[in-house]
Amino acid sequence: MAMLSRLRHYTLCSLALVPLAGPALAGDMSAWSAPEGTAARLVAGGSQDGALMGGVEIRLPPGLKTYWRYPGDSGVPPHFDWSGSRNVEAVEVLWPAPTRFDDGGSFSIGYKHDVVLPLRITPKDRAQPVELKLNLDFAVCGKICQPANAALDLALPPGGAATAYPALKQALASVPHPATLGAQGETGIATAELHQGADGAVLRIVTHVDHAEAADLFVEGPGEDWALPLPSRETGADGRTVFVLPVEGVPSGVDVATARLRFTLVDGERAIEVDAPLSAR
Repeated sequence: MAMLSRLRHYTLCSLALVPLAGPALAGDMSAWSAPEGTAARLVAGGSQDGALMGGVEIRLPPGLKTYWRYPGDSGVPPHFDWSGSRNVEAVEVLWPAPTRFDDGGSFSIGYKHDVVLPLRITPKDRAQPVELKLNLDFAVCGKICQPANAALDLALPPGGAATAYPALKQALASVPHPATLGAQGETGIATAELHQGADGAVLRIVTHVDHAEAADLFVEGPGEDWALPLPSRETGADGRTVFVLPVEGVPSGVDVATARLRFTLVDGERAIEVDAPLSAR
């Protein structure tokens, strides 16, 4: 569901995040968008495989949360507008492993603490500096949900920052690692199958995890028009952890059996991401 239509379901309060004006600031981080409370800023990192690394740091007051790229039943995903940037070919947001929240009758996915969303920035010309400009729309929620906006800018030198920002390094370490369906390992997805049950079709995902009571799984479709529900967790006959979700929220005319899905499995401090169609049966 689009961000604005999601926001209509909330009692909204205005949250003023003061945008920065003037030229991009040079250094390892921009100023905060607000002097206290909820705020955002850009932080610089080094370089990796020809790309510059950076991050969007969101500061949250105690008890509030913000949302992952797929926010679940009741959340609002952040929206990133990089159109004012200079010498930027592309910006990829890398998402740290999220948490599921019980909102009382619905579930959302996100972060209930300060968070850095790492960035992989591809310059048009690697020999020239980058001027990164971001217009960020996001939501901050407690008992009510507040829309927030931050206008941020930061100048990055060729090669990136000389000193790594510790919170950015920590966030990068928590980004799920790519994995393949059926691969062996301490944390992995053995199979992801479509089953027909008495109440309709379900996806059944068999995993191997070390923290069965706390492990969680998030399943996304290939486009924003998908809205798959969050799965329930159970223990299989062989003792493995199994996640089951009804086949709902699939766009009309699409066959989930052939679609390429994205599975994010969180197992304690480890997390993996599998991008694959369902297992053959």
